[in-house]
Amino acid sequence: MALKIGRNDPCWCGSGMKYKKCHEAFDTKLEQLRQKGAAVPGHEIIKTPEQIAKIKESCKINIAVLDYVEEHIRPGISTEEINRWVHEETIKRGAIPAPLDYEGFPKSVCTSVDEVVCHGIPSDSQILKEGDIINVDVSTIYQGYFSDSSRMFCIGTVSPEKKKLVAVTKECVEIGISKVKPWDPIGNMGHAVHQHALDHGYSVVRQIGGHGIGLEFHEDPWVSYTSMENSGILMVPGMMFTIEPMVNMGRDAIWTDEKDGWTVRTEDGLPSAQWEVTVLVTDTGCDVICW
Repeated sequence: MALKIGRNDPCWCGSGMKYKKCHEAFDTKLEQLRQKGAAVPGHEIIKTPEQIAKIKESCKINIAVLDYVEEHIRPGISTEEINRWVHEETIKRGAIPAPLDYEGFPKSVCTSVDEVVCHGIPSDSQILKEGDIINVDVSTIYQGYFSDSSRMFCIGTVSPEKKKLVAVTKECVEIGISKVKPWDPIGNMGHAVHQHALDHGYSVVRQIGGHGIGLEFHEDPWVSYTSMENSGILMVPGMMFTIEPMVNMGRDAIWTDEKDGWTVRTEDGLPSAQWEVTVLVTDTGCDVICW
């Protein structure tokens, strides 16, 4: 990782400090770890202080939109109505719904009910009923900066089995957050998430994971929640990524609807749950910046 920057030059991160007072020790540590065989991130996925501040503004909008959904969601509404809420609440805050037209996705939010694992497309014909569980996945672009988080909602009274799935999946995310430690491999976090799901008799989707975010909708690193310990890229201060395991009540096998090209379902038809947060790695652990 050869750096063409003088010790007294302004640091590459934009802090305004001299390189020797800012990121020189950080870069030296990265290079030493790389030489020992560790997978280390490049500067392109390390967020600068200015970028972090702007991404957090996007996160505030994302959180507010999900708060609105949480206040209004109920039996008898359509998933298309949720789409309208998300679109209108995002636009009125001066932002753009990131999913809309992303690689052809037709709506402003993903609404995934029961056995739908992710990427559910809102529809006027899909009416939420008592006993459903739904993941509402909101992503926002504000002044060019991206944010992303999702929540599970239990519609009315749900079965104990579904309620437990939703609760354990949230616990998986909380455990993941606790395992984000600077200079540790990201696989340690994913392994802990997976183990907690397994301990409760569940499985975790392997093919779809989390991702870096901030300057783009999906950035490096790709984040697995079925990883081995001591595997993957090092988590270092300034990295930003989502923790969003998709936990299935039954097997981990999934399939994608060929008709719409988006909707992912469990192969065995049993329910799936997902919570998503965005974390910023810090010197001591992480900050949850979007939930």
